[in-house]
Amino acid sequence: MKPTEDFSRARRILTEILSFRPDVPPVPVTFEGAGDLPSAFAVSDFAATAVAAAGIGVADVLTAFGGCVPALRVDRCLASRWFASSIAPRGWPLPPVWDAIAGDYAAADGWIKLHTNAPHHRAAALKVLDCAAEREAVAAAVARREAVALEEAIVAAGGCAAAMRTTADWLASDMGRAIAAEPLIDWRDEGAAAGLDRAVDPARPLAGVRVLDVTRVLAGPVATRFLAGLGADVLRIDPPHLEEPSVLPETLLGKRSARLDLRTAEGRHRFEALLSGCDLLVHGYRPGALEGLGFGAVARRALNPGLIDVSLDAYGWTGPWRGRRGFDSLVQMSTGLAEAGMRHFSAMRPVALPVQALDHATGYLMAFAALSALAARRRSGRALSARLSLARTAHLLLGHPMVEDGAGFAEPTADDWQAEIEATGWGPAARLKMPLAIKGVAFAYPHPARPLGGDGAAW
Repeated sequence: MKPTEDFSRARRILTEILSFRPDVPPVPVTFEGAGDLPSAFAVSDFAATAVAAAGIGVADVLTAFGGCVPALRVDRCLASRWFASSIAPRGWPLPPVWDAIAGDYAAADGWIKLHTNAPHHRAAALKVLDCAAEREAVAAAVARREAVALEEAIVAAGGCAAAMRTTADWLASDMGRAIAAEPLIDWRDEGAAAGLDRAVDPARPLAGVRVLDVTRVLAGPVATRFLAGLGADVLRIDPPHLEEPSVLPETLLGKRSARLDLRTAEGRHRFEALLSGCDLLVHGYRPGALEGLGFGAVARRALNPGLIDVSLDAYGWTGPWRGRRGFDSLVQMSTGLAEAGMRHFSAMRPVALPVQALDHATGYLMAFAALSALAARRRSGRALSARLSLARTAHLLLGHPMVEDGAGFAEPTADDWQAEIEATGWGPAARLKMPLAIKGVAFAYPHPARPLGGDGAAW
């Protein structure tokens, strides 16, 4: 194991993250665990520092409520593994992550990634390509088109795609310059709010905190999973027919889940009651989507003046792509991460990050923002909101390339897994130990991961 002072790269990334919240009290952080995921970028340090930031948010809450500053310890190896998957089924298979035609395709002048996991995104891509729903037919149709033009056509049709760009092309574009100018966490002071005066159990610092979760794959659910582990009552709300089978065993740990149709009077009424009774709202709707449902920022604040609001989108909040649909894999293509991987490994096709690092890192940064806002409301009686984006997280990672490849990680051992077997809604499973240890804090999850919609829409 390396001594703590050797982890200078991780400390540089963490310092950059914390520069966007300079009033957070200093917290001692120890990194441990040598090795790196194979990548053109410092993904393992990136994972460890995102987890450390969330831990610093916990420390901020504890000190705001009169506790002592706890020491933190982050295991880089476990953090990297949690960024891949924290769960190992026992006797049942995880659903496939990708739709059969999702993936990278060679276009006439480059590469494009199609993201077709959602049925309506798949239908939009096939309509633009005018081909059958078979991978060979899709590949032939893509090969006749230019990547950027095809990307724009699919996006305009309501689908999800991204042409591969170089880092230089991204940074020089209007969108890249807009993202570079945005803060990693865009804080807003929403006005005075009643100070939080509840007692805090140092072992379960979020016990009694109500979190309304209206996020989807993957960053938002990672954030609320972390909050649930600290004792928060996390209630996830989904529309009646939405499913996310590939990620639910991973991300529904510790949460309750209900279904509501916000286009009906009954659904809207129940959502208003939930919103007015929660401490924290975490959402990943594209800009303007909640406004279209009648739950814009002004309406939310009227229902709950003290609401802490943490939101996410794919491509930021100011540039020409604000509001564009996007996922981790698409943002990797757009920002040059996949092209940099292709060059780094001398590959013949795009090389994605070894894990969905943008999603997971942004999730832990959202958790940090939520916790920091809870601490700020306690100290100052002000309600804060925070906005983050996958593209801005990618911009942070772009600044930390791998100078030389490090050693990989060994395979997980029995000591890396929690002793208890989790009775998920799909079958028994092992769960990795937490990559974060905070002195005096007990991470525990009151509910195993279960299918969507099994609980009532009430606190």
